[in-house]
Amino acid sequence: MIYERIASNKRNSVLLAFLFFAIVAALGFALGALFQSGYMGVIIAVIISVTMISFSYFMGDQAVLAINRATPASKKEYPQLVNIVEGLSIASGLPKPKVYIIDDKSINAFATGRDPKHASIAVTTGALEKLNREELEGVVSHEMSHVKNYDVRFMTLVAILVGVVAILANIFLRSMWWSGPNRRDREGGNQIQIIFVLVGLVLAILAPLAAQLIKFAISRKREFLADAEGALLTRYPKGLANALRKIEKDSNILKDASPAMEHMYIANPFKKPNWFSNLFSTHPPIEERIKALESM
Repeated sequence: MIYERIASNKRNSVLLAFLFFAIVAALGFALGALFQSGYMGVIIAVIISVTMISFSYFMGDQAVLAINRATPASKKEYPQLVNIVEGLSIASGLPKPKVYIIDDKSINAFATGRDPKHASIAVTTGALEKLNREELEGVVSHEMSHVKNYDVRFMTLVAILVGVVAILANIFLRSMWWSGPNRRDREGGNQIQIIFVLVGLVLAILAPLAAQLIKFAISRKREFLADAEGALLTRYPKGLANALRKIEKDSNILKDASPAMEHMYIANPFKKPNWFSNLFSTHPPIEERIKALESM
């Protein structure tokens, strides 16, 4: 099952890159058509796509860490955290990820990187202060599971590309507002361009929504699986279950959290406690995750 999941994550990463490429190319053509040069728009879009896909793959983890203002954790300053990461790395047979600290009162953590050899795990100072060793070990084991199964590559790609799609869609909509209908379009002299502009308008509106739905769909199942595999790694499901209870009760919100990264954290950093908002959350309800762990 684990090997199938790893293979699936690798395939999904490639498919996501192609999907992003297609959406950006379509938006680029529509934006170019808006200014009487559809093919030039495609060329620009292709350059943007290749650049951002390459950036997401090779530098996406650094961007994610920078957004969260994460700083390297030294063994001298954070011995317990580093020892836990080292121990779980040995237990899982993985290279030791780089360890980072986020100076924030909330209890949260995430993993990032394109593969286990280039992985990083970041934990908030709130987690270090409020969780005991078994609970912190449960949180880190959850993130190690994401690393082992290549969830980190896919989730990092999603975080970067979803944000880029939203930015490009916003640029297109603003360009439409600024340019307005030109004379040739008003006289009906370029119906094809009008059609492409209308298609681009629909894409600009729907693309960010579609990107968010993709993010929601991929995240929930991965969280349940990472909980289960993390608990198997520590052989103590209660540790992660108790950590999730503390996360649920904690009122602090991760101040530097990015909506594009919402799916990467161990728990929703924006605290959506009611059933309606949970429908649109990237994470399953914490109560359900706790029940699943307690049934192991």
